[in-house]
Amino acid sequence: MTEEYPHIIHVSITDDDEEIRNGLSWIIGRSDGYRCAGVYGTGSEALQKIEDDPPDVMLMDIGLPDMSGIECTARIKAEFPFVQVVMLTVYSEADKIFESLRAGAVGYILKKTPPAKLLEAVRDACSGGAPMSGEVARKVLSFFQRERADLTASELSRREAEVLELLIEGHSYKAIADKLFLSVHTVRFHLHNIYAKLHVSSRAEAVARATKTKIHH
Repeated sequence: MTEEYPHIIHVSITDDDEEIRNGLSWIIGRSDGYRCAGVYGTGSEALQKIEDDPPDVMLMDIGLPDMSGIECTARIKAEFPFVQVVMLTVYSEADKIFESLRAGAVGYILKKTPPAKLLEAVRDACSGGAPMSGEVARKVLSFFQRERADLTASELSRREAEVLELLIEGHSYKAIADKLFLSVHTVRFHLHNIYAKLHVSSRAEAVARATKTKIHH
């Protein structure tokens, strides 16, 4: 356990795939410093039972059978704002990332993420970070590099871009910190800022789309 988040981290899982649920709960339950607080197969079940054993972190699938994981995230954050939701999904499309951010997710991880990096992402979310997979980081960097004259998106700083590049290459936070002569805490801080800027951009994009829709109608 780390000094940043010393107590046992309680983690819940919402995923409609029983094999994935069982695999994740097995990993969490057998890892020091983590405890599986709940396992749910639908968004409705998660919303009904989360109060029985509220987690620190909820790993949330997007493709649920009764409601999207994004909608479920928004409803969880409305009722339990202290729960940090990390999307764990096969989808890496930019619009899914944006929608998840607007719903209140603090991180976005792909299901092919190795167990050690998944546990690191959970701890990162508890420490105020914004965990994202390398492939997601690539989409984020691409977004900021594109010309978007219709949006008021904040630009990434040079250091933030460097952090994303190294994340894309598969480096751990510790390796990124060593390469850039930073502390791990500072790496987390940069990623948090990147996510905050992306959130601002996602809101701007939503407004821009809504405005265009009204104009065309």
